[in-house]
Amino acid sequence: MLLTELAVVRAAHIVLASASPRRVQILNEQLGLNTVVMPSFFEENLVKSEYTPHEYVRENALQKALEVYNRLSEDDRPPSCVIGADTVVVLGNEVLEKPKDKADAAAMLARLSAAGSHTVCTGVALVYCDNKERSEVDDGLPVVVNSFVETTQVSFATLSPELIEAYVETGEPLDKAGAYGIQGLGGSFVTGIQGDYLNVVGFPMHRFCAELDVAHLAEWSRTQLEIGAWESRAEPNEQSDEPAEVTDAVVAAVSSKCPDDECGLPSD
Repeated sequence: MLLTELAVVRAAHIVLASASPRRVQILNEQLGLNTVVMPSFFEENLVKSEYTPHEYVRENALQKALEVYNRLSEDDRPPSCVIGADTVVVLGNEVLEKPKDKADAAAMLARLSAAGSHTVCTGVALVYCDNKERSEVDDGLPVVVNSFVETTQVSFATLSPELIEAYVETGEPLDKAGAYGIQGLGGSFVTGIQGDYLNVVGFPMHRFCAELDVAHLAEWSRTQLEIGAWESRAEPNEQSDEPAEVTDAVVAAVSSKCPDDECGLPSD
């Protein structure tokens, strides 16, 4: 679990392929990671009819992460890991994303109210630099990918037209999948959930902590130390989060997690 290896994770150059303030808060404020924020340029133009809801969010998350990974790797210095994520509301088998306008938001809320319950799905893709492959392959950008989907069942209250109109006028629904934010005023409409609350917010923290490959991050960090390439990287990140300082504690943590004989690196 990530909590027991925080020194290793904080020392790694992890990038979030999203500008979502909610995801930034979960990763950098709640978990205390030094995640660099770089929004993806992926157009999110997948044809929904060609995917199941789970496939759709997983593929969106993967394409977001790959676009940022490839962009950052143009100087042949890829980050240790890029995180891509995509959250949608699923009503029946229909994917509800962010509303186009106020009328669309009101229509979505009316449908959620009538249904009484719906599912929130978040796809997450973790794209890692494959250091061992890179030492053997001169062209291309070998990566290791782990992707998953987390779901949460949400029970919703019955909303009057007046209540829907008042909520839409606050502006809160307009940048939220399914036209409501459980962490804001929209939380007053939620009568119960089954699953991860933060998944509904936009990022499943527990599942991420369980899935993150800390050994892979340690291997990347060891490689940077060996080649003397550990310095701050100037990224367009207003959070001013840079790779953590390499203290003796970090080096010890990395070494214990990724010994020389496991990482394939020469000993001192």
